[in-house]
Amino acid sequence: LLLTNKVFRLFQFSQPKEIPTNNTMGTGPSAKKFGSRSKIKKYKRKTWLCRRVKDTDQIQDEIEKAKETGKPITFKYDDELPGGGQFYCVETGKHFTDAKALADHKKSRYYKKRCKDVKDEKYTQDYAEWAAGMTKEKLPPAHAKK
Repeated sequence: LLLTNKVFRLFQFSQPKEIPTNNTMGTGPSAKKFGSRSKIKKYKRKTWLCRRVKDTDQIQDEIEKAKETGKPITFKYDDELPGGGQFYCVETGKHFTDAKALADHKKSRYYKKRCKDVKDEKYTQDYAEWAAGMTKEKLPPAHAKK
């Protein structure tokens, strides 16, 4: 009886185990690894555009229009927007799901920095030309007539 148990154990360990096979031969893993698209220019452009936030000058325009009309910036109920479009942060241009999420957002560093940027003076075409050095400076004449 002891001999048969030893033989049985040896036989049990000597059998090859089944190797899991993949039905897709030679195509590699079915899912892309994280960061594998990091060098693809089309992918970068597409993802950047879909997550882009409003620029500060666009937000400043909205605030000016709201002050001129005297009405605050509000949205009608819309199922497509988070929270039905009822919880909107004007300074960052984002919608939130509920009042708590909006209150937490207003405590964040991003919100405070964005408020500071919106309060700054609005960029104009004159300022852009001045920064590029395209303006003509009015200098006093070199030899003034007396």
